[in-house]
Amino acid sequence: MKIGLVVTTIQAPNPVMQALAAQAQASQAEFVVIGDRKSPPVFELEGADYYDLARQNAVLPEFSQALPVGHYARKNLGYLLALQRGCEWLVETDDDNYPLDNFFSLVRGDELRARRLRSESRWLNAYRYFSPSEPVWPRGYPLEKLAEDLASKASEQWELERPALVQGLADDNPDVDAVYRLTRPLPVNFDRQAAAISLESGLWCPFNSQNTWFRRDIAALCYLPSYCSFRMTDIWRSFVAQRCLWALGERVIFTAPSVRQERNEHNLLRDFADEVPGYLNNERIVVALADCALQGEVRGDLRRCYQALVSLGVIPEKELALVDLWLAGLPPA
Repeated sequence: MKIGLVVTTIQAPNPVMQALAAQAQASQAEFVVIGDRKSPPVFELEGADYYDLARQNAVLPEFSQALPVGHYARKNLGYLLALQRGCEWLVETDDDNYPLDNFFSLVRGDELRARRLRSESRWLNAYRYFSPSEPVWPRGYPLEKLAEDLASKASEQWELERPALVQGLADDNPDVDAVYRLTRPLPVNFDRQAAAISLESGLWCPFNSQNTWFRRDIAALCYLPSYCSFRMTDIWRSFVAQRCLWALGERVIFTAPSVRQERNEHNLLRDFADEVPGYLNNERIVVALADCALQGEVRGDLRRCYQALVSLGVIPEKELALVDLWLAGLPPA
């Protein structure tokens, strides 16, 4: 199984990147690193293939030059480059997530035993099912649904799932929103031995870009929107991806941690401001996506979902031009 690891960074190689590179080499994985405007002029890391802006423009000129600079969504270029190398799975993380020993073995083979969850609620907090050391919710979970989450119960049934999109959790400093960080204790850790869960169609939970696997045939769903805030790009992608997966008869899977985060410095009030569009719109977005008439064809369905977000007014119409360039650049599944 050929794996492509994709990371974007604006730092010189740090201990996290060195650990990722070492594990990538040991696992014979491709390691694609995407730089940006603030990246150092020289980036040398054995086992990693680094693309600065000039190299990005040279290898994927039309898409690279259309993408905004200074934005996390330039990571889209890394997905395309890994796919061009024939990778069967893409895994992504960030430059502040230390890989645990099981990082590259999170997905193995065509089956994964998981607890499939069903609920009458629209939303499910996946973090609850991994025995967190403190009550916690994922970034992107609607704040107005937290009280409902505490009272809700989901039924469980063991299934052998065919993994297509897998989100691994992060220990120590998991992906939580600014409201949590400003008001609740950290670190938070999860049970690393907990069994995976899968969410039945119609049951939403946001997932992030910090420890996420995509099977090649659904890699169109990697697409990160550019014309939204940095704090929402992967969250809104997750809603689009879940809706498209259901149309394919697939579902998202969450697993116990395979990274631990030592978070880069953030301004929490700035994070809060960047998350406000999500606080106000995440529920509206999933309702609109649920109403989309999809056809079970991942590339066309992706565009239909982004058209729905444009019609909803949460993303501007110019995003669709980037979606089209993304789809045009995808190699065959």
